[in-house]
Order: sequence, then structure tokens, then C-alpha cells
Amino acid sequence: MAGLVFKALIGALVVILIGILSKTRNYYIAGLVPLFPTFALIAHYIVGTERNIEALRTTIIFGLWAVIPYMVYLLSLYFFIGSMKLPYALIAAVACWSLAAWALISLWTRFHAG
Repeated sequence: MAGLVFKALIGALVVILIGILSKTRNYYIAGLVPLFPTFALIAHYIVGTERNIEALRTTIIFGLWAVIPYMVYLLSLYFFIGSMKLPYALIAAVACWSLAAWALISLWTRFHAG
């Protein structure tokens, strides 16, 4: 239970930091904060301690490919905000991310089955 509260507190602090940064002259840095590898650190630690180094290496390589859905999200949002209201553009960009993530997982499992 304490671990869950700690993780929620970290999440709240990140949201506060993003809010503060978005009001500064360097507002664009707010887009970097969510990319801090908090969850990647947790995932890599768990895989590295519960599996073997080869599984960790596979997880790392998949993580490199996982940047593609995020780029799809950013590119689609960039274009959608020119023709849609922000909430709809965000929903559409998340849908694009979801499709790209599904494609990545499908291709990964097809070519790395075993």
C-alpha cells in the first residue's frame, strides 16, 4: 500500500512540475518531463531481476522501437491541432498512437516469436 501511495505522489509531483514549466519562458520543456524514464527504470529493474540479461536486452530493443508510436502521436497531434478543437485532436492522436502500438506489437510478435 505504501508503494502505491509513493507512486501516486511521484505522479502528482510530475503533473505539478509540468504545470509549473508550462507557465515559464521555456514552456516547451514541459514536453520533456513525461519522457523521463520513470516507468522504464521500473520495467528494466523488474525484467532484469526476475528474468535474465537476454530478456532485459530484448526489452530494451523493444523499447527503442516503442518510440515509433510516440512519434506517430506527436506528428498526428501536430497536424490535427490545425483542423480540430484540442480535445478532439488529442483523442485522434491517441487513436493514432493506439494503432501504431498495435502494429508494433503485432509485427514484433510475428518476427520475434519464440
